[in-house]
Amino acid sequence: MKKTLFIAALSLFLLTAEAATGAFFSIKKVARNAIRVCYGESDVKDTLPDWLYVKHDEVEQQDITFAVEGQRLKVYTKDGRPVFQALRHEFRNGIATLAFESPEDEYLFGLGQFQDGYSNVRGLSRRLTQVNTQISIPMLISSKGYGILWNNYGLTEFNPCDQSIRLTKQKGAGKQEVVNITTTEGGRREVRERHLFEAGIDIAETGDYALLLDVGQKMARRHNLCIDGQTVIEMQNLWLPPTASSIVRLEAGRHKLTAELTKDDQPTLYYKKVTGETTFRSPIAHAVDYTVFVGTPDEIIATYRELTGPCPMMPEWALGYIHCRERFHSSDEILQTARRFREEQMPLSVIVQDWQYWGKHGWNSMQFDEDFYPDPKALTDSLHQMDVRLMLSVWSKIDKQSEVGREMERQQYYIPGTDWIDFFNPDAAQAYWNNFRKRLVPLGIDAWWQDATEPENDDLAGRHVNNGRWSGEQVRNVYPLLVNKTVYEGLLAEGREPMILTRCGFPGIQRYGSALWSGDVGNDWETFRRQITAGLGMQAAGIPWWTYDAGGFFRPRDQYTNQDYIERMLRWIETSVYLPLMRVHGYMSDTEPWNYGPEAQAVIAQCLKERKRLLPYIKQCAERVSTEGYTLMRPLVFDFSDDPEALRQPYEYMFGPRLLVSPVTEPSVSEWTTYLPRNPGGWRCHQTGQHYDGGQYITTIINKTFIPVFERE
Repeated sequence: MKKTLFIAALSLFLLTAEAATGAFFSIKKVARNAIRVCYGESDVKDTLPDWLYVKHDEVEQQDITFAVEGQRLKVYTKDGRPVFQALRHEFRNGIATLAFESPEDEYLFGLGQFQDGYSNVRGLSRRLTQVNTQISIPMLISSKGYGILWNNYGLTEFNPCDQSIRLTKQKGAGKQEVVNITTTEGGRREVRERHLFEAGIDIAETGDYALLLDVGQKMARRHNLCIDGQTVIEMQNLWLPPTASSIVRLEAGRHKLTAELTKDDQPTLYYKKVTGETTFRSPIAHAVDYTVFVGTPDEIIATYRELTGPCPMMPEWALGYIHCRERFHSSDEILQTARRFREEQMPLSVIVQDWQYWGKHGWNSMQFDEDFYPDPKALTDSLHQMDVRLMLSVWSKIDKQSEVGREMERQQYYIPGTDWIDFFNPDAAQAYWNNFRKRLVPLGIDAWWQDATEPENDDLAGRHVNNGRWSGEQVRNVYPLLVNKTVYEGLLAEGREPMILTRCGFPGIQRYGSALWSGDVGNDWETFRRQITAGLGMQAAGIPWWTYDAGGFFRPRDQYTNQDYIERMLRWIETSVYLPLMRVHGYMSDTEPWNYGPEAQAVIAQCLKERKRLLPYIKQCAERVSTEGYTLMRPLVFDFSDDPEALRQPYEYMFGPRLLVSPVTEPSVSEWTTYLPRNPGGWRCHQTGQHYDGGQYITTIINKTFIPVFERE
């Protein structure tokens, strides 16, 4: 017999009607507007540390109430309005599942950085793993006034599909192409061969279907899927996550699937009809474990950061322009470039030394090759005299033949079978930091680029960590958090102001002052669009400091003269003015503005000056990020949750409280349409000063030198 329990007092340990089987609910009041819910078996214990939360005390007073009936949980606002309803809590054979109500008019945002191009993820199926260009943050906010943080360190399926079909490779030779790629050993050329894969599916009922295409490898080179000759998934890059997602309308009946993929792929298509439920499922868990937040998006994110750690203040100099190219080859190149920026009167805050500076000493040996960098301390001192800071690329992967690597190998501090340091082992993390502190910190370097912290290629899968104590599957997504923790806490202990840029993250990484970027992406228009939605997914998941490689990482060989590419590059850079961090980067590229011709240089110079002009405004917002849990790059749900048309905009966003950014994401356009959200005072065009009422679409004249930006009045 089920019984209903209305809960408004202290944290309770609740036995449901399933008590005979050992199932339990544990509900804790963790904040004024949040509860943490656990459902599982009383004899299953969690053997992992709590890496996620920094605050564990319960509160006495809450502005929300909640009720449990069987497996259902309802959460109410202070005035008694139901805002969240969990429909099912299931925990069987170590698999944890939560399903909650998700009506058709709901919009869901978050989950981190994905390359599928979706901003609203309601109904979408995603597999949350960590790979280059994909950052899994299992945190959502809803237009209905609640947020969910799913507490699991392993792979998580979001809206897992209950049906699947394997696509079969067709006979015959495929198309071949030769591409340049980056690897953890450096650059190389690779021959790729495409093949056609086919299958058929029977759809029982007409409706919207969530699709998840898994190519069957750790990283993909292409995602492609056609249904009845119509393309529904298409992505190409030298690195892609192994899965891609889409929602399509399918009629009842038989459908033909075709996919052109690389020859070694083993593609499977997972699919399910979109329903009024949203689901989290983790195949390795100790319980169903999640936190529910209630309030506005700002209130939800502020409480999320209260529980998982506030952001330290980002150094003011990091808010200006950060210049990076694939790599500099010597101290002289760095200094010459910094001087040229000054001579050209283009603002520059940070210059970046990417990989390979270690030269003959071995991969990430934490040592500069003296043949090209004879005095790194003199280099940083010279940059400081020009009021420029230096950022250095440092990896959690170390060549085992290097001096540091031999020490790590002797102590068995690597994740077995890999070149990645086992940061789950406290002794290994300390040894890594000891070398970092001794070899790099005295050089006066200002910022640290912790690259490939996924670790790359999902390398925890199938392995064990911390001297065999935990399986890689248990901790598969949390590795980047521990890398950043090690460096941040070490720098603080040395009295340094930490500034870290990293390629992957997890909930709580904001407390280590870490900024993230979208990884080794391409440069085409579709990739550009997908980076904007990816960044907005990071913001909705509570991670405030984010950017991309403006211009794209992988660029065409004729990038300096290719006018189509230069047009795209300028749109990337113009939008980056209004990102939390502004940064240019590119593989096999000397990304300095003067390399792209005087016209492009003039536009880029204008962008850098606009960023500098905005610095007081950005600094004010950055202070709010640290003191209020504020979000600088704001999906429109943050400010206009009651405007359905605003919620449908995939690429527009607010930059701080005042600026609406409308990126130009198409080629060769002379006008651009923007939706201006409902706002009583209306909007003023940042370029022309013209006033517009809110709640309408407008079209403005543009050229290649700027994107539309509107000031909220």
